[in-house]
Parts: sequence; C-alpha cells; structure tokens
Amino acid sequence: MADFQAIAKQFVEFYYKTFDSDRQQLASLYRDASMLTFEANPVQGSAGIVQKLAELPFQKVAHRVDSMDAQPTGGSPQDGIVVLVTGALLVDEEQRPMSYTQMFHLKPDGQTFFVFNDIFRLVYPGQ
Repeated sequence: MADFQAIAKQFVEFYYKTFDSDRQQLASLYRDASMLTFEANPVQGSAGIVQKLAELPFQKVAHRVDSMDAQPTGGSPQDGIVVLVTGALLVDEEQRPMSYTQMFHLKPDGQTFFVFNDIFRLVYPGQ
C-alpha cells in the first residue's frame, strides 16, 4: 500500500512552491472534472481553476504550512487521499500574515495523483 502521508506531504510541498512561484504551472494538477471553491466561489475545470488563481488580486504570495493531515478515501490511497492544510500567507508587501485553511481531495491518475476537489478559505480572527 502506498504511504498516503508521504504522498500528501510531497503534494503539499510541490503545490505551494509552485503556487508561490508561478500559479499558471498548477494546471497539470487539475482535470476537467476538478472543482475549486475559493472563498465560497466555485470554479470547475483545469482552465477555469488556473484562470481564477491567476486573476487573484496580488502579484507575490508566500504560503507557510503550519499543519497537514491526510487520510485515504475508500480505505486505500488507490481510491484517493483527502488532505487538510492550515497555515498563513503573505501577499505582495503585506507584513501581517493571513491565516488560511485548504482541503484537497487527490485522486489517482495512473502513477500520479490529481486534484479532484480543492476548497480554500481565509480564516479571520474572532470578533
């Protein structure tokens, strides 16, 4: 059985490194059936997802991952992996990090995985 924790860790490292350097390069991680919900706004399909990410209102971003949890879906990694990430990010010249949480549902595609579902939310401090 594949080590779902190692797969999740490798995916998370690659995803945020790529996101922070060139969001356009994330296209290969999504398929036409993939869906992203970014701050309650759903987008489907690789092209639409990459367009949404490219149009975000900042030029520079740096993600910090504080925690990552993963579980196989359907009983084994061959059925998929759910990954939950929490962390903080800095955009452009902002000095105060914003907290975020992101969930990925990875599904197998041959010898690799793709993002089937992706949900992103900023986490605002309680009032």
